[in-house]
Amino acid sequence: MYKCILVPTDGSEITSKAVSTAVTLAKQFGASMVTLCVKEPFPYSAISEMQPVPPQEFYDAQERIAASRVQAVLGEATAAGVKAEGATVEALHPWEAILDTAKQKGCDLIVMASHGRRGMAALLIGSETSRVLTHSPLPVLVVK
Repeated sequence: MYKCILVPTDGSEITSKAVSTAVTLAKQFGASMVTLCVKEPFPYSAISEMQPVPPQEFYDAQERIAASRVQAVLGEATAAGVKAEGATVEALHPWEAILDTAKQKGCDLIVMASHGRRGMAALLIGSETSRVLTHSPLPVLVVK
């Protein structure tokens, strides 16, 4: 049914549920997996002397954190006997990076977590999952 499943990760507990679901589905369908962790761009300010962290230090920390999150997913997939690959990308809008990666890698399903925010919290904070749902031409499985 599905040949390639994308599962984005942010390292949260709810994301681990989505990862487990993606691994289970991939194993059942004989599909491969792609995992992705989106890094935040450096928060430049107009006053360069006011930067709390030097840019390179920020980038290095972001990459280290993102790579460890990707490795955790790859480890779970490998332990289940699922072929998987991972990537880290920097993006202002994670939902766009998720959809771009799904297209580039030929994925046919996206499995994502939802924090289940409702009302004003959902309006103010927003949701990458809802943006992926809105803009994705692919099926999206949302795990709560």
